[in-house]
Amino acid sequence: MSDLLQDFAQQLRLQGKSPHTQDAYLRDLQALQTLLEPADWLHVSAGDIRKAMAILHAGGMRSRSLARKLSSWRQFFDWLLRQQQLDANPCLGLRAPKQDKPLPKALPVDGTAALLEHIPPEDTLSLRDRALFELMYSSGLRLSEAVSLDLADMDLADQLLRVRGKGNKTRLLPIGRTALTYLQQWLQERVAEPGCQAVFVGRYGKRLGARQVQKRLAEWAIRTGMDRHVHPHMLRHSFASHLLQSSGDLRAVQELLGHANLSSTQIYTALDFQHLAKVYDAAHPRARKKD
Repeated sequence: MSDLLQDFAQQLRLQGKSPHTQDAYLRDLQALQTLLEPADWLHVSAGDIRKAMAILHAGGMRSRSLARKLSSWRQFFDWLLRQQQLDANPCLGLRAPKQDKPLPKALPVDGTAALLEHIPPEDTLSLRDRALFELMYSSGLRLSEAVSLDLADMDLADQLLRVRGKGNKTRLLPIGRTALTYLQQWLQERVAEPGCQAVFVGRYGKRLGARQVQKRLAEWAIRTGMDRHVHPHMLRHSFASHLLQSSGDLRAVQELLGHANLSSTQIYTALDFQHLAKVYDAAHPRARKKD
C-alpha cells in the first residue's frame, strides 16, 4: 500500500501540484488506509468507502472536510484505474453529506428581555424603537416586513398583524401583550407626512428605512452592555428559538415564520390559525400574562 502511495505522490509532483497539495492528498489517503486496515487498495469496495465516511462523520468531522477527503480518494482511485490496476472506482457515485449550515444566532431569553427593557420610552424616537423591536420579537418579523408595515395591516382590537413576506405571501400573526402596549403608545405619538401610511416613521415623518433600524438596534445593544453585535434578524431567530424551546411545536413555529420548515424549504404546512394563536399565547415569553 505504501508503494502505491509513493507512486501516486510522484504522479502529483509530475502534475505540478504544490507541496502543500501533495501533503493534503497523502494525509487524506493515510486516514483512509487507517480506517481500511488490513484491507488493500486494490480490493476496496464502495461499502468500505461509505463505512469510512460514516466513521469520520460520526467522529465529528465537518461536511467540508469529508468532501475534500472524498475528492482525494476519488482521484487516487481514478489514477489506479488509469494504471489498469482497478476495474471500477469505489468512490464513483458517492457524495459527502450536505454542507453544514451555521446555526442562527439567537439571544437568550433573559438577554432579549434585558435588551428590550433597556430601551426606555423617554422620547418619541426611543418609544418608536421600543415598539418596533418588541413587535419584531413578538411576531418573528423580518426587517423588510417590519419597515413595510402599513397602518391597515394591523388589527389592534384582535391583536393581529397581516404581513407580506417573501414571494409576496401574506400571513396572519398574533401581536404579543408587551408589543401591543408599546405599539399603542407609539401610535399616539406618531407624526407622519401627509399620505404616509407606514407604521414606523423617522424623525421627518417618512417611512423608516432598514439601515436606520439596523443602526438604532446596534446602538441600543451597546448601551445595554451586550457583548456581541446585535442585528434585527437576531430578534427573529430569538423568536423562533424561544418559542420552540417553550412549546416544542415545530409546525406552529414554521407557520408563524412563514417557512415550510426551519431549513427554509418551500413546502408550506397548513395549520388552523386558532391553533397557532393558542400555541403562541401559551408559549411565547412576551405573550404570557404576568402572574
